[in-house]
Amino acid sequence: MSGTTQLQRPALCRRALSSSSFAEAFDAARQKLNELELDDETSASVVTSDPLDAMSDPGLDSAPASSLASPFTTPATPALDPDVADDFAFAFDIDGVLVRGGEAIPEAIEAMKVLNGENEYGIRIPYIFLTNGGGKFETERCRDLSKQLEIEVSPGQFICGHTPMRELCNKYKGTVLVIGGEGEQCRQVAESYGFRDVITPGDIIKANSATAPFRNLSEKDKAACRDLLNEGKYEKLSDVVVDAVFVFADSRDWASDLQIIIDVAMSKGGRLETRSENSDQGPPIYFSHNDVVWSAAHEHVRLGMGALRRIVEVVFEQCTGGKQLTTHAFGKPQVGTFEFATRLLQQWRAAQHGLTDSKGPSTVYFVGDTPESDIRGTNAMDATTPDTNWYSILVKTGVYQDGTEPAYKPRATVPNVLDAVNYGIEREMARRAAKGAGKMLMLDEVAKKALAAPEIKVYGDDYIVAE
Repeated sequence: MSGTTQLQRPALCRRALSSSSFAEAFDAARQKLNELELDDETSASVVTSDPLDAMSDPGLDSAPASSLASPFTTPATPALDPDVADDFAFAFDIDGVLVRGGEAIPEAIEAMKVLNGENEYGIRIPYIFLTNGGGKFETERCRDLSKQLEIEVSPGQFICGHTPMRELCNKYKGTVLVIGGEGEQCRQVAESYGFRDVITPGDIIKANSATAPFRNLSEKDKAACRDLLNEGKYEKLSDVVVDAVFVFADSRDWASDLQIIIDVAMSKGGRLETRSENSDQGPPIYFSHNDVVWSAAHEHVRLGMGALRRIVEVVFEQCTGGKQLTTHAFGKPQVGTFEFATRLLQQWRAAQHGLTDSKGPSTVYFVGDTPESDIRGTNAMDATTPDTNWYSILVKTGVYQDGTEPAYKPRATVPNVLDAVNYGIEREMARRAAKGAGKMLMLDEVAKKALAAPEIKVYGDDYIVAE
């Protein structure tokens, strides 16, 4: 979607009442529910069991659970915000949902306004950002996103692909090889996480240019790289022992990075410039995500880190006569990353909105553009959390191509992120209104009718709510 695309419907529902509490918003929701004049297809007279089947995927690999501890230290808790939604929240992917090619998708700016209270119910809804992208400090990514979305984005509500890797700094206290990103940024991020001795492919090539025959370091590159053999710690490269390899961000030179990853994977216990007899002594290799493609400025999707991961595994197999290399991935769709996001959301709700209850929201709407990571991961997370409904919404502004059948089905497909936000809000208002009025409703159909948006597609059965 280009930066000049016009919105198809009014972008923003202005606040229609001066509510001083969330309860007044529910009164408005009940009134709106009555005005919809629901027919028999969206209203029921009997209570049925919850029809949502668990959508698990045993094929998802994940990083060790011990690596995913509490994301951040919680600041002092403010007073309870009376106008905040206490039982639902949103989580967003970024590229292809909010931003494309470095520019905000037009509907994204309006969606943030709706979440921040510019809606007909006058409520604010907690939200976080969960992206597989990285390569920068979280604070820098938040500054970029703040400018793009015209709001203030805090690191306390932001997770990028390598954020959970910070929890591994005490596991790997020796030398780690960090790959990807522009210049020295990933080294700096890794050091800020607490990794003690960080080297990069550039450091290795500077010490031995024959490592990557087709990559010539510029004088600027050489100046930025460590001089491993003149620091006093190592006399030769084979003195360097890599405890773990971390691909923090997308590679800027696939050929040389691939060569060095394979060298380390085939080494004797991570010792550079050595070869294991059985090619089974290499250190663990972690990728910050597994997206094969992603949505950039180009009209067609571009190759991402998941493609490099697959190439590494295939090349290792070819070079070792058929041996399998096991690598690990963070990011979506790994359930561990969603668990990390759950803790972040809890801390953000408490710090920003004074919501300190341990139960958390009953529904988290995750909005993404990639079925293979966003939707797959959300559905898998939903299957593991009986107390919280992780509700997947797929938008058509990124990787997913409209008219195709998604490999992993979302609960709903909508044109853009603004539609996703409005849909989620209407669904929650219908839930509350139904409880207050003693009605039994199919929430998804009620939300579609309230928005008058036939292009919204709902997969599977709807919830029926009654009280």
